[in-house]
Amino acid sequence: MSNNELYITLRQEGSASLTEKKSEFIGYAAHVESEREALDFIARIKHKHSDARHNVYAYVLKNNNIMRYSDDGEPQGTAGMPVLDVIRKSGFTDAVIVVTRYFGGILLGTGGLVRAYSAAAKLAVQEAQIVEYELFDVVSFVCDYQLYPKIQNELGKIPAKVESTDFAENITVRLSLPKEFTAGLGERLSEMSSGRIGLTKCGVCYGIR
Repeated sequence: MSNNELYITLRQEGSASLTEKKSEFIGYAAHVESEREALDFIARIKHKHSDARHNVYAYVLKNNNIMRYSDDGEPQGTAGMPVLDVIRKSGFTDAVIVVTRYFGGILLGTGGLVRAYSAAAKLAVQEAQIVEYELFDVVSFVCDYQLYPKIQNELGKIPAKVESTDFAENITVRLSLPKEFTAGLGERLSEMSSGRIGLTKCGVCYGIR
């Protein structure tokens, strides 16, 4: 499978915190699908922690290969870039991370800041959960009511997800499945129906087995 057939991102929003020399670092990570969503997420966290000294962020978007980060007042290269590196080195995309810092009165130094911001970002990512999607085929077929229970049983043997089922004079089923199962399912449906049922390819989507 080529990298073009994989889509790695975050499953959900996650947050976590740590304390380093009395400074509290709170990390937030989330899946986003546009720069507008990323900026809205950043604004929401900044509003939530408007009393914090720093709200550092980074985000990466697959479309147009967008990468942005901000040190938000921290020394250059000690905050936003380490957070961005967490995203890049983990290999996921369409994601945003914000790390809020409440200063505890003790200077951490350049190395300490880099380690703390990186650690908070990683903890937030762990909570958000990295998920790997692969490219699925979207197909449809039409069958009669008599054969439908047997076809349902056949679909249960493979990692197929039924997207919709339309019950009319006959039954139209639309489903998604990993690409390597498409040909085999088409052959099996043809065998079961003596050649009366064929698969129609409708497109592709990303899915999880």
